Amino acid sequence: MSDADIDKIVDKHLNESLFDETDDEEFEKLLNEFISSEITEEDTETMASDYKEAHRREQTAPSSAGTDTGKDSKLCEEERNLFNAHENYTSAIFQIADKNNIKRPNFKITADLLYPRYKPYLGEKFAYDSLAGWDVMIKAYPTRIMNINPGAKDEELLEYAEKTTDENLQLAIISYVEILIELESCEIAYEKRRLKAKRKKIEREVIEEHQRRIDKMKKYIKAIEEKQFPINAEKLINNYFKTSRKDADGAFKVLTNNPATFAPIEVNKIKARFFGMIKAKPEDGIRINRELGNFLKKLKV
Repeated sequence: MSDADIDKIVDKHLNESLFDETDDEEFEKLLNEFISSEITEEDTETMASDYKEAHRREQTAPSSAGTDTGKDSKLCEEERNLFNAHENYTSAIFQIADKNNIKRPNFKITADLLYPRYKPYLGEKFAYDSLAGWDVMIKAYPTRIMNINPGAKDEELLEYAEKTTDENLQLAIISYVEILIELESCEIAYEKRRLKAKRKKIEREVIEEHQRRIDKMKKYIKAIEEKQFPINAEKLINNYFKTSRKDADGAFKVLTNNPATFAPIEVNKIKARFFGMIKAKPEDGIRINRELGNFLKKLKV
């Protein structure tokens, strides 16, 4: 995320007032706009969040969670459903392979790979296992498999499975469809977690930058007030930052050449000269305006 992107969000967020409370609905809108523009960026915070949640689950999980008999019990619901579907698929494929003297395929998916949660790159491993299983089915049932439309949808595959008399083939096809369904469920769940982590990250960055901008504005205000310029410093700086959101260079030029554009010089607050004998005149406002501009031009905060 670049500084320019953050500036756009924060400047828009500051548009209402320097010290106003954050409007939840507007802030929500700003975050959604920024998230949509960054939707393809890899979000490493998702995995960090997943491991944190997994650690919390392990602290409250039954002691059997780490045993061989409970190898999938540490998984979340989506991942557990996907793993079970894959287990049924591999079991059916092994049965078909053994029955037809075909070498068992070397499946890649294990329960550990689905821990702490599903990751998108696992889709390739599931595809590999699925194709390896279909290769066995084609070798074992070449004639039957020819009757299946290569582009068949889930409903067509389930309908075919219901009609076949071979239980292992039936289980393999049904489990394959279940894998596709559960994969989609896991991908949706992952995307929700990714966006949630992304949202938190962006929200934190926006708030931090927002605070830095407010601190900078306060420093400007304090510097002006310390020099006792007869002007509403808060109004001046607030209006300047609002304008700079649209035209930073133009706003700074106005600020340093004619700051009264953002807030009027309060002539009645200009101190009288010569021991109070000469009262301030409108022309003094022009002088103060020029002095303030020169001061702001050299000011570093």
